[in-house]
Amino acid sequence: VCVPTFLTRMGVSEGFWHHEYWLPPGATWEDLKESADIHYPQPQHLLLCIPGALLLIFVRCIFERTVALPLARALGVSDKRRPKVQTNATLECFYILQGRNPKKEELVSLAKQSDLPVRKVEIWFWHRQAQDHPRLMKKFCEASWRFTFYFTSFFSRVGLLSDKPWFWDHTVCWLKFPQQPLPPVLGWFYLLELSFYCSLVATLPFDVKRKDFKEQIIHHIATITLIFVSYCANMIRFGMKVMLVHDASDYILEENTGTRDIWKFVSLQLAKILHYLKWKRVCEAVFNVFAVVFIISWLVIFPLIIYYYFVTKVSLFPISCLINAFLMILQLLRIFWSYMIIQMIFNVILHGEKRQDARSDSEESERSEAENLAKSK
Repeated sequence: VCVPTFLTRMGVSEGFWHHEYWLPPGATWEDLKESADIHYPQPQHLLLCIPGALLLIFVRCIFERTVALPLARALGVSDKRRPKVQTNATLECFYILQGRNPKKEELVSLAKQSDLPVRKVEIWFWHRQAQDHPRLMKKFCEASWRFTFYFTSFFSRVGLLSDKPWFWDHTVCWLKFPQQPLPPVLGWFYLLELSFYCSLVATLPFDVKRKDFKEQIIHHIATITLIFVSYCANMIRFGMKVMLVHDASDYILEENTGTRDIWKFVSLQLAKILHYLKWKRVCEAVFNVFAVVFIISWLVIFPLIIYYYFVTKVSLFPISCLINAFLMILQLLRIFWSYMIIQMIFNVILHGEKRQDARSDSEESERSEAENLAKSK
């Protein structure tokens, strides 16, 4: 049975699976027929990402309750008390339906409707915003879960791929493509990665919302698309190398020797955890390591190595063009995030501003405007 037959029976158009779209010129699905000893990717296996994502969400809930929360308490992490918000149906309705930051004329109108001074209405909105800020314990648990997954996934993948010749030699990576048999363990790793990013998309509405929320959505959708199409087109070797450093730095990039890249993502998540613990000196040192390797890898290594070998070794066909387009989308996101990091570093060096994650909302450890105003009054 050829690769797309199962999904064709499920109602997916046969024209969608035409070999000219998915495989390089000269290759057909007949070249990827399985035998007793040789296995190739089967697109229907990717449907397992749905129960896989649900399972990961369940594991995450268990991890945060039984590991992350006790660890946070043991390390002294705690949520600060927040100012109480007086119940006011008029102000609450405006806050939910029209926005968190009313203009001056809107404040005056709301003050008249609520029979309150304008200043008290303004304070109410500041207090209400403080209630919606994610709590420190929630941030710590989320960072701990992602740190644990990427750290475990990265080193498991390194141990699995370190003895593969195509892992170290980019030319061998594309040798005899697309007739490259799929070891079952690589297929399971692919499925795990797809399930993880599907779980991230599912939990986005409940996770800590950052300033780059829209960019995160674009990134996750692009990543899921790349995993899906590279699996169906049997670009497993290429995808495994990309996902290896993806786990290390949270975004696709590549280096000739991938072991150094672990410090980009690990140091970022570790820096967040240390920041929540208020271990300032260690946090600054870890973040500095992250920033240097992050920028070098994303702005130099990715375009000169992984992208170069992809465009020079792979013939043009529709799916390769699609992968190329999504890699460019991810690269633009990398440039955007690199700009934010560079801007943050310059603000610290030139203006002496306090370092914080440029993607985050104001941290719990910093007093809100509402608290400052209340104290001044």
